[in-house]
Amino acid sequence: MNNNIYSNPLAERYSSEEMLYNFSPNKKFSSWRKLWIALAECEKELGLDISDEQIEEMKKYVDDINYEVARAREKEVRHDVMAHVFAFGEQAKSAKPIIHLGATSAFVGDNTDLIQIRDGLEIIKKKLINVINSLKTFALEYKDMPTLGFTHFQPAQLTTVGKRATSWLQSLLLDFEELEFRQKTLRFRGVKGTTGTQASYAELFNHDFNKVKKLDEMVSEKLGFDKRFLVTGQTYDRKIDSEILALLSNIAQSAHKFTNDLRLLQNLKEIEEPFEKNQIGSSAMAYKRNPMRSERISALSKFVISLTTSPAMVAATQWFERTLDDSANKRLAIPQAFLAIDAILIIWQNVLNGLVVYPKIIEKRIQEELPFMATEYIIMEGVKNGGDRQELHERIRVHSMEAGKQVKIYGAKNDLIERILEDEYFNIDKERLVEILDPKNFIGFSSEQVIDFIETEINPIIEKYKDYLGIDAELKV
Repeated sequence: MNNNIYSNPLAERYSSEEMLYNFSPNKKFSSWRKLWIALAECEKELGLDISDEQIEEMKKYVDDINYEVARAREKEVRHDVMAHVFAFGEQAKSAKPIIHLGATSAFVGDNTDLIQIRDGLEIIKKKLINVINSLKTFALEYKDMPTLGFTHFQPAQLTTVGKRATSWLQSLLLDFEELEFRQKTLRFRGVKGTTGTQASYAELFNHDFNKVKKLDEMVSEKLGFDKRFLVTGQTYDRKIDSEILALLSNIAQSAHKFTNDLRLLQNLKEIEEPFEKNQIGSSAMAYKRNPMRSERISALSKFVISLTTSPAMVAATQWFERTLDDSANKRLAIPQAFLAIDAILIIWQNVLNGLVVYPKIIEKRIQEELPFMATEYIIMEGVKNGGDRQELHERIRVHSMEAGKQVKIYGAKNDLIERILEDEYFNIDKERLVEILDPKNFIGFSSEQVIDFIETEINPIIEKYKDYLGIDAELKV
């Protein structure tokens, strides 16, 4: 490792080997060679003078890329595609005359970008399925555990720990549905020529449009695409990049929302992310258990969300059939967004593998707030026992204000229930009041909603993709 040059932390610290390979030089340039081979095979099948020997010689070097030759040639000609055409021809000498026949640079550049996007989405899908499955397991385990709800981060009606987890799941479900849509509708650029008119192929195939159309279809199918653009300029529509980055941003938004909630819960000491035996939370404050995994997810999520503007601006500002002010941007924005989302999902899975719940703290916080929330039930019980609702309401108001004062000013416990028991007007015995104050009386249909949501929305996805389950969620650092 050369410590005098910048190294990308997405590669060094965060992302998986499979995603790093997906955007590696080997994946890129072997894909270029596969495209040239597919083009030659299809052109031969449709009648051009290309031999089996030429194709077989090309196949011998599909993964044996002579980088030094390509680099030297690019310095000379300042054109990466022509440098690699030259380098490939230096190896597959008999095929040199027919490599890149009829094609333009976007044939290998754009189509490879789409291959990497397609394969990157599949890697993301596998990790997304695992996070969804882990959240499902967590939601079911804690579907019945009451917890204080919050609106505006102020105490609100009770929910359950599992029901809260379904809100995280719901966001991911929307992301997953969008991901499947993008996979289903992703189009290949195919064989379109310099400005999208297929003019060079018209010359090669004697202006037979059906043959050129067939060539376009065949090459796309060989590279695993069942959909292709029927019209393009020199490049595929840059809206594709913008749409894909929007999808990745949506996943990042879901991840960030989860970490917001978890970090707040960790501050409340209700739920914590894993903290290893030898982990250090702070260089100065040795007692601290900082939520570094969640903070790492939120940091990477912000980065992905910020990247969405780059492909959007590229798509908006392209001129006519193409300009080259997209290239450097695409080399940065698209791979890094995929690498960051890949890392986010690995860390998220790691967090879920070791999430810690503290039931006693959760119960304690409920008991601090529940007396106030139960006042309407207590009034109704008082009415049943012969009291006047307006008088009961006024007495509850006075007792509540005094109990609140005890908590806020004197730091004492909430003694509202004791005050009500001592007030003979309410005419409520202690056993009945304890029944009323059971937290499970205040969670509505939380438990049922968890089961219904998971059985209806989540289980069919998990069953469909059960072979995707099981990923390595160890952190590099």
